[in-house]
Amino acid sequence: MLFVDVILPLPLAQAYTYSVSEGLEKQVAVGFRVLVPFGKRKFYTGIVVRLHQNQPNDCIVKPITEILDDHPILLERQLVFWRWVADYYLCALGDVYKAAVPSGLKPDSDIKSSIDVDLQKSFSPCTEVRVRLYHEVELQTCDNPYLQINQWKDALKRASKQSELLNRYLNLSGWTEVADSPLLPVSRKELLEAASTSSQMLKVLVDKHILETYEVEVGHLLRQEKAPTIYNKVLNEAQSRAMNRIRNAFSRQSVCLLHGVTSSGKTEIYIHLIQQVLQTGKQVLYLLPEIALTTQITERLSAVFGSKLGVYHSKYSDATRVEIWQKQLSDAPYEVILGVRSSVFLPFQRLGLVIVDEEHETSYKQQDPAPRYHARSAALMLASQSGAKTLLGTATPSLESYYHAIMGKYAYVSLTERYAGMELPEVEVVDLTELRKKNKMNGPFSHLLLNRIQQALERKEQVILFQNRRGFAPMVECQVCGWVPRCQNCDVSLTFHRKLNLLSCHYCGYTYQLPQRCPACEEDNIVNRGYGTERIEHLLQQLLPEARIARMDLDTTRTRSAYERILSDFQAGKTDVLIGTQMVTKGLDFERVSVVGILDADTMLSYPDFRSYERSFQMMAQVAGRAGRQGHRGLVVLQTRSVQLPVISQVVHNDYTALYDSQIEERERFHYPPFCRIIYVYVKHRKEETVEVTARRLAEQLRQSLGEQRVLGPVRPPVARVQSLFIRRVVLKVEQTVSLKSLHQYLRSLQQFFCNSDRALVLYYDVDPQ
Repeated sequence: MLFVDVILPLPLAQAYTYSVSEGLEKQVAVGFRVLVPFGKRKFYTGIVVRLHQNQPNDCIVKPITEILDDHPILLERQLVFWRWVADYYLCALGDVYKAAVPSGLKPDSDIKSSIDVDLQKSFSPCTEVRVRLYHEVELQTCDNPYLQINQWKDALKRASKQSELLNRYLNLSGWTEVADSPLLPVSRKELLEAASTSSQMLKVLVDKHILETYEVEVGHLLRQEKAPTIYNKVLNEAQSRAMNRIRNAFSRQSVCLLHGVTSSGKTEIYIHLIQQVLQTGKQVLYLLPEIALTTQITERLSAVFGSKLGVYHSKYSDATRVEIWQKQLSDAPYEVILGVRSSVFLPFQRLGLVIVDEEHETSYKQQDPAPRYHARSAALMLASQSGAKTLLGTATPSLESYYHAIMGKYAYVSLTERYAGMELPEVEVVDLTELRKKNKMNGPFSHLLLNRIQQALERKEQVILFQNRRGFAPMVECQVCGWVPRCQNCDVSLTFHRKLNLLSCHYCGYTYQLPQRCPACEEDNIVNRGYGTERIEHLLQQLLPEARIARMDLDTTRTRSAYERILSDFQAGKTDVLIGTQMVTKGLDFERVSVVGILDADTMLSYPDFRSYERSFQMMAQVAGRAGRQGHRGLVVLQTRSVQLPVISQVVHNDYTALYDSQIEERERFHYPPFCRIIYVYVKHRKEETVEVTARRLAEQLRQSLGEQRVLGPVRPPVARVQSLFIRRVVLKVEQTVSLKSLHQYLRSLQQFFCNSDRALVLYYDVDPQ
């Protein structure tokens, strides 16, 4: 009898064995999806990873219910890559499957009677269920749409989960932006995932005539026959030298670091390299850290590669991602894939080159849920397994990558000239401490920054302002008694969002209506503390009422169309000032930007992490690089209370070498990467006493097994309770020479021991944390 080992999209480390009936034996193969029962009432879409004749002796083997494919949806080399991700990042193979494959390719069902219905919905490439406000069109055209919204909010005051769901919808739809602009489409799946709630909760709001659902056809892949153009753009002398050095490097080594200053034309080099790789019949994966960047660069690459280019990221509908996955398995796959970190999981039949642009970016690291992989490391392994080359590009390399280049592990190519002779921007440092003492600040703006903004606007130029906090105010406080509203689920103060008139937790989504009076002392003296991007936008609009201002943060970019609208308006000159979080630092290219303002560098510099100075330099240097045009030197105004720190001088002089020299010396002295590997061990539980005792026991066990010097903690992380779970962290620092296989086997056994002793305990690992 034939048996198959199947992996399921669940946090399970092992595959499960099922039998195959005689009539189906010739229809199944490795990489096929099969519908299988799991537990008493559930059915999941698993992937076959092994065929064999060995019947397990210790359990009853259930038969597969249905074979869903007539060709594999998973290539053999992908499975090898998945197993590496699971092994290296200490997670279950089922976690990798769940993260890698679009939802439409892995439908599941709670009860057998609804399998066919669920499968039909999941595989349908034609429709998508969306959510909108009840009678949305009439609502938007009425005199006061906010009145109805506020009435709904008042009615849901005592129903916190319903209220949160409504607020999530308003956020996703863009209701918090311009009142008379059309609302963005929101899919039911997107809303339920964002609110972490069930379809039953949505049904409650539908029954109350607050929201309504509707079905629409979705377009999916563009059926364009656009042919690639002949690309005649010639590289300048500096770019040509860099290009030749990269090609020579690839003849000797598989990985090359391209260290090019901002606006040096690295993208042009990428395009020429891609063309050469395509001529050999190979495919290219072009990774970017942010969806915002894919939005801007897609048009540029489409003009060159036409229908050879595919774009892949989470803001596309699930049906579109399914089609891209299937196209990559076809006889005519995309030759170039442009995407964010999840693109490393796509099927590639003949990968020849991987480009990791802005390789230093922390956005490449997946935080939650598992697998907590780093796309740069994953891309290096993917390329290695495929026999492909990897090009890491950035203006501010990660210390680890630069160290590997210096030590000869990677080839190294530098590009020190900006394109068309543009000068690096001038950086003016503003001492906030001194100005606040002299009462010479206008809210978060120094007089110097305001003057520079006004001068730029008078010249019809554009401005970017960087503030790495979203919302209106990071905290509100009663001036009389000091009461501060805090999240009921997490150890954080609530952020005030003015347009929603809500206090919100950025960790769990909990919302709280801003009270008129302090609930502690009954006084009406509640004030805002700190500045988020929403407040920056509000204050600047008051100071410069004629300026056209836009904001780019997580609140305003919930959908792909929101990204595109904000960036295209700024690119077209319809926006004068763009205010944003770290999204605006990541390689965006706007030729009219002449002034960049870094409003508060200290929030980055004071973060308790060994990478804080490196990250601060990278972020400030990157956002500074947005300033300047051909024939016009840009200006950066850097506001800080820490003018004496060496990293500020290093940013002013764009002195990456000085930063590297000082930081690498500290890393070696205190034994941090790249001189060791770091693994964070997280312990979570609903009872603080339990998590404290367990973390101490765990740390002691690790010290006994691995040695005193390799274990730090346990400690309380900066946020020590999230979603009602108390958290403790143990840090492992392990030499590069230690066998990872043996270490990871031990850590998995330790995880199993502690979790089996208390089913409510959560213990997981974060390998190479960022």
